[in-house]
Amino acid sequence: MGVLICDYHSGDTIDSYRANSVIPPASTMKLLTTATAVEMWGGDYRIETPITYDGYIQDGTLYGNLYIEGKGDPTFGSRYVGSQNFMYRWARELRQAGIRRITGNVVGDASYFDGDALNPSWLWEDAGNYYAPGIFALAYVDNTMNIVLQSGPVGSIATVLNTTPQVPEMEFENHIRCTHISYDGAFVHGVPYSNRRYLVGSVPSNRQTFGVKGDLPNPPLILARNLITVLNASGIAVEGEASYLSEKPMNAMPRTLLFSYQSEPLAEIIRHTNHESDNLYAEMLFRIFGSRYSVPCTIHNASDFVREYWKNRGVSFRSAKILDGCGLAPQNTISPAMYVQLLRYMYGSKNKEVFLASLPCSGESGTLSSFLRGTELHGKVCAKSGTIGGTKNYAGYIFLPDGRVWVFAVLVNSANCKARKIQRVIEQYLLDVYQANK
Repeated sequence: MGVLICDYHSGDTIDSYRANSVIPPASTMKLLTTATAVEMWGGDYRIETPITYDGYIQDGTLYGNLYIEGKGDPTFGSRYVGSQNFMYRWARELRQAGIRRITGNVVGDASYFDGDALNPSWLWEDAGNYYAPGIFALAYVDNTMNIVLQSGPVGSIATVLNTTPQVPEMEFENHIRCTHISYDGAFVHGVPYSNRRYLVGSVPSNRQTFGVKGDLPNPPLILARNLITVLNASGIAVEGEASYLSEKPMNAMPRTLLFSYQSEPLAEIIRHTNHESDNLYAEMLFRIFGSRYSVPCTIHNASDFVREYWKNRGVSFRSAKILDGCGLAPQNTISPAMYVQLLRYMYGSKNKEVFLASLPCSGESGTLSSFLRGTELHGKVCAKSGTIGGTKNYAGYIFLPDGRVWVFAVLVNSANCKARKIQRVIEQYLLDVYQANK
């Protein structure tokens, strides 16, 4: 474990223990990702997705293909941020451009990121589950598929009824048992682009329907397919098929821009990322960073860029391991001292208010809704939590009644107990420090 608590204004250390030891950060890694994003672009920044075509338009007909060029926007069809009706807006834009017919394909172009949709540093057991989806430059419906089951008597195997969104090609190797539990105890295993998924674990018995979430194998293709349905319904006949690109083809035909679609402001994206600890949102932002070095964006370039970006601002992550942007990689390591440097910088930044608003509040919101609830620090801590088996971390700000601000990081790894027990120990520790120094 490692701890560092400092007074923001004076820089004095309130308490410290192994503050320079590097420790797996879990989801506190999202602090680094969201701070980088908002400091680079500002809270009003919007991610643009160009809608382009090859060929030519004549007499209301597009003789060529229509492309959705993903640039890392995680919000298309998302349940959390953005519009659910974006495809109808696109259809209106096409009609305003005079297009009533498309002879070619509708293509989901995910080539802005490299083909490594599954981070090689993530655990194999996570691959295929909703919290560790494939990362494509063109995301759709949170890259998540709801698998609808029907459960029978205790001891029987549940039946797969359908999926939302529909993926007719899906094949399931189903070993989900019906048991006495009342919660979702099922897991989904598989890899991006593959339409085969292995279902294991257990679900409640005797349910007419029960939903289990897994990853969507190929979001760019499903988005393109659903867009064709909307275009046809909107009076734009599509003669081709839905397809996708994971890499830019050699000798590709030149494309012409029809229009660009803009995401919701970055402030909303990072608020959801930190409040709900959304791995997909964080990882999409992280991959975009790699574009500062090359396209297609790579994980390696994103990591190098983050280090260089903060080094130029006096915040060193030289001894850290940065293998993703969300914290799922168990090999990630960061020290409390690094977090405190970062958080002190952000508190003095022009983007301070946007960054603070992205953080959950103790006892009140997001992943901190139960943290310090009903204590003297209820509502006085804005921080990011991080939880993986045996790991429980917190990093952020403590606001004292006299106007002082503490910047802190408490990182606990490999504890031989449940996360809830680690949380109670950390809560008591912070309350003790507060009582001794208020």
